[in-house]
Amino acid sequence: MNEPALHGIAQTKKDRSAPVLRPGNTNCGGCGMSNLLQMLSRAAEDSDIKIVIPACCAAITTGVFPESSISVPTILTTFAAGASVATGVASVAQLNKEETRVICLAGDGGTYDIGMGTLSAAAERNEDILYICYDNEIYGNTGGQRSSATPTGASTTTTLGGKSELKKDIMGIMAAHHIPYAASISLAHADDTLRKLRFALNVKGFRFLHVLAPCPTGWKSEPAVSIELVRLAVRSGLFPIFEVFDGDHYTINIEPDFSSEALLMYLSLQRRFRKSGVTEEAIRPNIERYWHQLRAMSGRIMPAIRNIKAD
Repeated sequence: MNEPALHGIAQTKKDRSAPVLRPGNTNCGGCGMSNLLQMLSRAAEDSDIKIVIPACCAAITTGVFPESSISVPTILTTFAAGASVATGVASVAQLNKEETRVICLAGDGGTYDIGMGTLSAAAERNEDILYICYDNEIYGNTGGQRSSATPTGASTTTTLGGKSELKKDIMGIMAAHHIPYAASISLAHADDTLRKLRFALNVKGFRFLHVLAPCPTGWKSEPAVSIELVRLAVRSGLFPIFEVFDGDHYTINIEPDFSSEALLMYLSLQRRFRKSGVTEEAIRPNIERYWHQLRAMSGRIMPAIRNIKAD
């Protein structure tokens, strides 16, 4: 049985033995955000980090003061203010000449929608922030409503028959700000994930990481298949894995095989797609269109050191 979340919220650079996400937390089984935080623990083991969390499931994870499931200094804020508060924390750290790395951890609702204004402003100013969006494609903390990250055909509590619009291209939006670094992350490919997290922690200026984070509650899937769902999304080309340097240097990290079997399996393992009856034939043209654009932006065959063949 897991130990209860430890008392207190202090965790210093000198004592980073505790994981960022402590045992005994209240997160759902199979939560993509939980997997992300475990990866972050490994990537930031030698770093002094502070986290800012706007309203989202991660805010509930922290627990009730004076106990916390998060082992590093953390500030909770409103949906819209995540990037603004992170800017303030980073500015204070710079004034005090601290080596602290400030992370804003937000869901898709606080990134794609309600927090977009402050996110865009911080990116345009090139604030020294690592912004991580764990994208579960719904407003998971408030009942599973539609967000602009919700994919075509997915049912939510506000789109019972399935969403008809396309998912917003958040990576394209962030690249258009010409920030030093933006990347998408696959939790099913640990080496690539750790490399990107470590790189993003060390780069100065605004950095953005986009993580597909399965939510068994909202996706109507089994907790045990969460990582496999990410693998299928990557393999089918539905979730491209790439990085962008300075807004215009695109690198594709994982080449998909565009497997029809993988795409059909991805859809069938989630009950959120059943009511709309969305088919591979309806989704495939959008995948091909995006990849045509992505390849055009990359402009060349990627060096082998950056490529990981999708499983």
